[in-house]
Amino acid sequence: MDWDQLAFEAAPVGIVMAEQRVIRACNQGFARLVGYEKEALVGQSFRLLYDSTEEFEQVRDIGLKPLMQDHAYSDERMVRRRDGGQVWCRFRAQTLTPDDPLARLVMTFAAIHDGPPVSLSVRERQVVGGLGRGLTSKEIARELGLSPRTIEDVRARLHKRFQVKNATELLARLTIG
Repeated sequence: MDWDQLAFEAAPVGIVMAEQRVIRACNQGFARLVGYEKEALVGQSFRLLYDSTEEFEQVRDIGLKPLMQDHAYSDERMVRRRDGGQVWCRFRAQTLTPDDPLARLVMTFAAIHDGPPVSLSVRERQVVGGLGRGLTSKEIARELGLSPRTIEDVRARLHKRFQVKNATELLARLTIG
């Protein structure tokens, strides 16, 4: 194995090369993170990491504008594992094709939750993802086409479930397990 390949495989984060949101290459770190064999991931759509097509498309829409403007995008998000659990990740993407940002991307995924996989509903993941990007309830509601009250209800359930008092504590709890 040459040095470049060794660095790719041994990187302390999951690395993925994708074309039009289809995995073309990934390292062992990414495969371990999502609970699949590396060979089973190549050729798969990123759709397998989301519970619904709506969520899959929504994630695309959130990152597309920054990719078009800055050729890069990052956030924190929940990613679904093969076993159905979810892992909180720091996500980064860099387009190699600025004229068509999703045509060819390099992405990294770094787990930031050390505990057992967390199980959140689609709506809970959407709200936590917005909080992770620093959005208010009103901004999350606008992005999702929901009422701010709906977002506040989801936040209240998450606060109760994880026994926290605010969004900062919630995100910290998801980060350290």
